[in-house]
Amino acid sequence: MNTLHRLLCLLALPLVGCATATPTQAANDFPTSQRVIYVQECMRTHPGPHFEMINKCSCAIDTMASEVRYEDFVGMSTVVNAMSIGGERGGSLRDNESIKPEIKRYRELEKKVHKACFINDAK
Repeated sequence: MNTLHRLLCLLALPLVGCATATPTQAANDFPTSQRVIYVQECMRTHPGPHFEMINKCSCAIDTMASEVRYEDFVGMSTVVNAMSIGGERGGSLRDNESIKPEIKRYRELEKKVHKACFINDAK
């Protein structure tokens, strides 16, 4: 889905709804609870008008689901979230070179979906 189509979807969603997947795309359905958790976290880290951010953050998780399998998402997000663990336990993760590609992949993917869904990451 191109950027213009996403923008139109964000604007028209309350009126007519908007499909994010084309018939040729394989379904990669994330559990509803995971989608809710992602949207809540996204809204917490990107404050803004409530209705606008619900739509933008929902767009982000929908786009993420179209890019990666759920199992890959869980692995990447778990590693990224674990990096915030303080102390010795967190240090062993932060010093582990084998997980750095997963962290990089997740951050690049999140940057891509945020751009596609008009989420401003500049702080």
